[in-house]
Amino acid sequence: MVAATARLRAAGVAEPARDARILLAHAARIEAARVTLIAPEDLAPDIGERYEQLIALRSIRVPVSHLVGERQFYGRRFKISGEVLDPRPETETLIEAALSKPFSRLLDLGVGSGCILVTLLAETPQATGMGVDLSEAACLQASANAVLHNVQSRAEILRSDWFEAVSGAFDLIVSNPPYIAQAEMPGLQDEVRQHEPEMALTDGGDGLGAYRAIAARALQHLSPGGRVLVEIGPTQAEAVSALLLAAGLGDADVIHDLDGRPRVIRASAP
Repeated sequence: MVAATARLRAAGVAEPARDARILLAHAARIEAARVTLIAPEDLAPDIGERYEQLIALRSIRVPVSHLVGERQFYGRRFKISGEVLDPRPETETLIEAALSKPFSRLLDLGVGSGCILVTLLAETPQATGMGVDLSEAACLQASANAVLHNVQSRAEILRSDWFEAVSGAFDLIVSNPPYIAQAEMPGLQDEVRQHEPEMALTDGGDGLGAYRAIAARALQHLSPGGRVLVEIGPTQAEAVSALLLAAGLGDADVIHDLDGRPRVIRASAP
């Protein structure tokens, strides 16, 4: 594992020791906590070969989550692939904000892996929800994660361009939309820019296109007093708040993540 760590460090991987440990555990099909019990000379040839392939792929910046096929989010494991955005710890800020008040009917716009929709349903057993995404592959991934966490009977997942296929009213609308401006894309890490779906990262414009679409029709699908929670980029709080307020929503405020950065805008229907 020492040699693998050095190889990943030389390739510019941010946390080489952690990644080497996780990938060894995956190759050996054991829990990561048990990796320290394995000596390099004890690796069976098939495990050594799998480990070598994984390290080679990580060296060219394929994300660890894509190599192992899953990612931890809010205490649960979610199956993911290169077809969906990799769940980030920062998005747990949105989860906490959503759970701060009761809700019974939920809409997740741009459902992706399903990590937000599935988590909120798993944490709120009486609730039902709908998740929509323009990507058919994302819808399939979200559906699989709904089954994995046993909320499939309370989750409806549809292919839709934002509100296009949505009907009915909801007391909570959530979204982690593509908010990176096209001009910012070249500055992203290789893991993100080369291996995550572009349509989940950017609107191809100024990064505010999704918020305009959400603001334009949110009130039509919110119950009286219903809430909207959207994740934002660190410089977008003022612009996104203004869009929601201009659309007739009220009480827009900013929620910061654990690093103190603006992360979620919360607004509500009259």
